[in-house]
Amino acid sequence: MLKESLQKKIGSRIRHFRKSKQLTIANLAFDCNIDSRQLIRIERGEINTSIYQLYTLCEKLNIELIDLLNEFDN
Repeated sequence: MLKESLQKKIGSRIRHFRKSKQLTIANLAFDCNIDSRQLIRIERGEINTSIYQLYTLCEKLNIELIDLLNEFDN
């Protein structure tokens, strides 16, 4: 389904940016004031999170929200 595909793509992009910034799940979750298990589920594309939560993640990753929606360059 389209919804699950989008969730997985966005989750994968969050993981990509988190790892490129050398942040652990625990560190990013703490900075965003969310449970690390929730962040794991977001990265796996298992849950549909809010726009506000995506905004907060992007803010802590120092990226724009649109970066989650763009294709990978490689």
